[in-house]
Amino acid sequence: MNEQYPVIQGAETFFLRGNSTGILLCHGFLGTPQSVRELGEALGTQGYTVSCPRLPGHGTHFKDLDQCSYDDWFESVKQAYLDLKQSCTSVFVIGQSMGGTLSLDLASRHPEIQGLALINPAIDIPQFENHRNCPAHAYVTEDAPDIKKADAVEITYGQAPIKAYQQLLGYMDTVRPKLGEVRCPVVCFQSLEDHVVPPGNTDYILCNISSDSKQKYELNDSYHIASMDHETEYIVEMAVRFVKENSTLPVRTIFNVDV
Repeated sequence: MNEQYPVIQGAETFFLRGNSTGILLCHGFLGTPQSVRELGEALGTQGYTVSCPRLPGHGTHFKDLDQCSYDDWFESVKQAYLDLKQSCTSVFVIGQSMGGTLSLDLASRHPEIQGLALINPAIDIPQFENHRNCPAHAYVTEDAPDIKKADAVEITYGQAPIKAYQQLLGYMDTVRPKLGEVRCPVVCFQSLEDHVVPPGNTDYILCNISSDSKQKYELNDSYHIASMDHETEYIVEMAVRFVKENSTLPVRTIFNVDV
């Protein structure tokens, strides 16, 4: 799709060249790479190669989202992953909110992914269900980003198309039955107070994936956008530990993978 508006300053895709272990970051619905920039830079200082694509229709103008489908969002993440594979011997994926949905979908198609770290991942959001049958041309006025930290400022939209919400709902419907195809190690970060994605999403995902190695860390002082909240340093610490623990695993051999 062709975006009609320029990228907002600070919302750009970013890439940090490091060693042969790659980390793909996936931001959430209506967010931008800015929402995970601090996380990405912290991982970069550990020596990892970090890539964070900006999802189509995000970080420009909310009218650009009218032109996007969830296939567009997935294709941008998939291409960033394939690019990372060209220079890295192993790749981990970290996704927040809908970025977690995208990460799970990617892992279901690419079992060679070394591990997933999911931050308040979305697989079912009941409060959005009322948008499913609304006119697609309408717009929704957005609330302030769900961040507990008072001075945190996320680049996002003040409005969003109903069509974009319908794409999100349809995408979660598509990914939910594929959870059993995720077999790589998974770690989840779950905010106990999340006003966007019910915390039960994390538990549902952990119960339905087929991974032998899976664990959860609870966040007591963060809301939904935890990558910008009070426990960002803790997320970084645990994510680095997860990557180090699983970097010693042999890279998986893949047969008949749908890319």
